[in-house]
Amino acid sequence: MSELRFLPVPDALVGERVDLALSRMLGLTRSATTRLIDGGRVRVDDVTAHKSLRLTASAMIEVDMEVDNPAPAPIVGMDILYNDDDLVVVNKPVGVAAHSGPGWSGPTVLAELEAAGMRISTSGPPERQGIVHRLDVGTSGAMAVAKSELAYTKLKHAFKERRVDKTYHALVSGHPDPDKGTIDAPIARHPSKEWRMAVVANGRRAITHYRTLEILPGAALVEVELETGRTHQIRVHFSALGHPCVGDTFYGADEREAEELNLKRQWLHAVELTFAHPRTKQTMTVTAPYPDDLERVLTRFRRWQ
Repeated sequence: MSELRFLPVPDALVGERVDLALSRMLGLTRSATTRLIDGGRVRVDDVTAHKSLRLTASAMIEVDMEVDNPAPAPIVGMDILYNDDDLVVVNKPVGVAAHSGPGWSGPTVLAELEAAGMRISTSGPPERQGIVHRLDVGTSGAMAVAKSELAYTKLKHAFKERRVDKTYHALVSGHPDPDKGTIDAPIARHPSKEWRMAVVANGRRAITHYRTLEILPGAALVEVELETGRTHQIRVHFSALGHPCVGDTFYGADEREAEELNLKRQWLHAVELTFAHPRTKQTMTVTAPYPDDLERVLTRFRRWQ
């Protein structure tokens, strides 16, 4: 059975080749997306695409797919890590927002879960029902969504009261010294660049704990635990130390290196959530494997040794 899918281009994939972008958006191999393109089954803005076509921010991709069941399914990379009657934990892909909001017309975790037929809690503001915490559009990893009203209440309080352990892995430029420590530096809007955050003396207190897991040529893989949850906290803190996340050109990473690595976002991944189950109260840990783009870059750094 044939099914047409219409896909707006996520911000994180603007400028990317259409074959690679479709591979990420549809969860297909590069060879599978190439077959679709070579077969004339992919159109971008009503023009038949070639695989080297670079995507623009306003483009609409039309894909004619053969499917066994035309029912909607979760988008590329959003694997279900845990699921029961109370909550679901997904491995959120880059380029996907937690929920809809002003200025965002791309894919969202909520929309994809609902499209897959999953019941979500009705608690919370209408546009973000069931959302108990969020990850930035440009950050991948483990994200929990409440399915029951009990779970929404319990998990919302647990995150607010910092009873959830959130562990991230980041690949940062250079080698932090010391290799283990705590960054305690207040964060607020940048005084002259409102679209950025920065370490600001009168900002909100922000505390980041880190330890180096692996030393690599020109970079270090660090494990990060957040005691607070400020906007862009990890990115801002490591940038302030002079060790921005690899690929994070927004906060000072080397643009030429990011281009050479073909990395379109910061190397930052929410690798683990540990919390008490809202109903059983048992401690549970959910781990999210690295996505392909981060794994590829990490492998490349390791080969340089």
